[in-house]
Parts: sequence; structure tokens; C-alpha cells
Amino acid sequence: MSRLAFLDLPSVQRAQGTVALPGSKSISNRVLLLSALAQGTTRIEGLLASDDTAVMLAALKQLGVQVDTHSSDSVSVTGVSRFPVDDAQLFMGNAGTAIRPLTAALAVMGGHYTLSGVPRMHERPIGDLVEGLREMGARINYLEQPGYPPIEILAPEQLEDRVRVQGSVSSQFLTAVLMAAPLAVARSGRALTVEVIGELISKPYIDITLNLMARFGVVVERQGWQQFVIHADAVYRSPNSIFVEGDASSASYFLALGAIGGGPVRVEGVGAQSIQGDVAFADVIEAMGAQVRREASSIELTGFHVASGQRLKAFDTDFNLIPDAAMTAAALALFADGPCTLRNIASWRVKETDRIHAMETELRKLGARVESGPDWLRVYPVESGQWQDAAIDTYDDHRIAMCFSLAAFGQSKVRIMDPDCVSKTFPTYFDVLSGLLT
Repeated sequence: MSRLAFLDLPSVQRAQGTVALPGSKSISNRVLLLSALAQGTTRIEGLLASDDTAVMLAALKQLGVQVDTHSSDSVSVTGVSRFPVDDAQLFMGNAGTAIRPLTAALAVMGGHYTLSGVPRMHERPIGDLVEGLREMGARINYLEQPGYPPIEILAPEQLEDRVRVQGSVSSQFLTAVLMAAPLAVARSGRALTVEVIGELISKPYIDITLNLMARFGVVVERQGWQQFVIHADAVYRSPNSIFVEGDASSASYFLALGAIGGGPVRVEGVGAQSIQGDVAFADVIEAMGAQVRREASSIELTGFHVASGQRLKAFDTDFNLIPDAAMTAAALALFADGPCTLRNIASWRVKETDRIHAMETELRKLGARVESGPDWLRVYPVESGQWQDAAIDTYDDHRIAMCFSLAAFGQSKVRIMDPDCVSKTFPTYFDVLSGLLT
């Protein structure tokens, strides 16, 4: 099926209704790999059906893992102690949540593999992960530019019992090493200590990793945020079945709709009991003046009618813990009562695109004044009568496309280029969105 070249957004005044969220991408890809490495068969319910999970599923099948599909959001995965296919060329698209943990697992398990992706994946750093794995005894070679995919993995000769991982660029590096750690201790027979170099960013994503590892029988001893110990008896065992909760990052767009479209908008699938850090985005919107009601597995939000001139409260906030949802806050800044500053977002630079540059460029098209630095962004709201019609480029980045759907509440004619890029995490996003708008 060919991709749409563009989508023109209708001018809207109000948003209300209920959304059942698709499964979390972060949880889905972690659970798929953990299931493949665990003793027994795991039935996964609520699995996200998207480009990124399709990449992980295809890689696991190529490696010889048995995957039985029950429906679009339900599969069973039979775990292996070692991948049956020990020589393969794996294409990982632009799925960071797939290539990084799979790199660590393959590097520890042994075999001969090459991992590559789309051109943007070859610009996304993997050097800190590779250096940590090499220090542990893995053998990994760069096939093109040092520090970036594509890479070649060879069987390790001897694994050490300590590994250091840089924490300041991406939490996915630490996640990858932690998930592969039980394979390392099984091979060496010794406990493994993982030490974090520098300040660890996006700590809530590590909490997700530790929580899911525990569900598969491996409890990691965490010593602050600088050291993690995986004991010598660590073995993944299937929990038999596991449910993937809704995607909290995707929830941010609908919570934002309630904030600027009046609401109420209710999102189902995440709530007070969620293991995802991005549920904290509800706190950000609450501070901007919206009313938030939280239940165990849902959040309901009632906000303002910005189309009639009401404004959200401006913010100056550190978004280190929720970098993905922070992008939604940048779009909401268009409707604030003063300049909004997003701080500690350096990780945006190495995502699907350079998101600081992309958000600055596209927000300006709508008439906003925007300033930026290495790890911050400041957005000045667009005043009435100053909105500009814009064709929003999306940089093959799903979150850019979803963020700028909020601009439909402004006074501009808005065109979203390449809207199908949302298939990375939420293929039906624009259909679900249209059901809430009036």
C-alpha cells in the first residue's frame, strides 16, 4: 500500500470522547525479546501492532524463534536457550528499541550476525553500547562509520563479570545490557555488575526494564542509579502470559487534546498503576491549568477551549524523565499565556531525527518564535491573528506528525506531510483522532 503524501487537518473547536490506547512500544519490544530468551512459552496480549514491533518479530523469527500469531495484538513466543540460527543478516529498520537490546543479546549469546537499518538508523549512535559490551568481552565490529550501525557481531571468547555503560546519551544502552545480563551469567557462571558512567537519563525507562525482567523471574539488585548486580543464578522463566499496557507516550496527545479542546477526553490503558514514566505528562498538563482525574488504568482530562481565546499556563520544566511526552508539551506551548521552556532534552538530538531542530523549524512555520540550545527549547505562543498556514514536514518521525495534529486548534491551515509515518507506533492515529474532534 502506498503512503499518503499529505493530510490536511480540518479546523476544529472541541475534542471529547474516549480512547483505548494501543500497546506500549517500549513494553512490547522488551516483552518480545524476554519471551524469546525465557524458558517456556509466553502468550502476549495487548501487543502493539506497528512498524517497530514488526521489526523485532521478524528478527526473532529469522533467528529461529517460534512465534505463533493468535490475532493482531496477541502472539505466543517459545523461548530458546540459544538462537537456533547462528549466522544471519538482520535488518532493523529505524527501531531503536529493537536493535539495541538485540545487539547485546547476540553479542553475549554468540554467533555471527550483521545488523543494519534505514539511513537514519546509521546516524543514531550505538558506540557507547558497543564499547561497554567490548569491555565485557564481546566482539563487535563497525562496518561503516565507527560508533554507528551497521555492525558485525562475532562470538565472544570469554566474558568478564563487570561492564560499564554510558548513561547520558540513551537509557536504551543500559536497558540492552541489563536484558542480556542473565545470558552472560549463564555463560560465565558468575554474577555480573553493571556500572553506569555519568548521569543516567530517562530513569523511568530503566524502571520498565527492571519491572519486566522481574516478571520473567530475574530480580536485579539496584544500588542507586549507578550500579546494578545480576546474580549468578539469574534465569529467565516464562510467566506463561503477560499483558502489555497502553502506550503512555501516545496517551500524551489525547490528554493534550482534552487540555486545548475542552474535553472531557478519557484515555484507557494507562493510569495510576502504570509502570511507564510518561504517565507523569498528566502532571505537566495539570500544572498548565487542566483538570485531571486518575484511575488505576485510565486518565480523564478536562481543559480549556483555546479556539475561543482561553490560554494554558506557561511552564519552565525539566523533561529529562519524560523526553518523548515532552514533545507534546512543546506543541501545547503554542496555546500558552507566555513563553514555555523545555529543559534537559538533549536525548532529542539522537532520536528518529534531531527533534530539537525539527520542532524548532516546524513550530516557526506556524508563526511561533522559537529559541533552542544543545539541550533546551523555548517556545513563545502564537498570538491571535499571527498564525500562519503551514505544511509540516515530519522527518519520518511518528512523534512529529502526532504532535502537530494539535495545531488544528489554531488559526492556521495545517497540512501534515507523510502522515503514514505514524505507523512506527500508532498506525490508526489519525483515524482515532478524527473520532474525537468536533
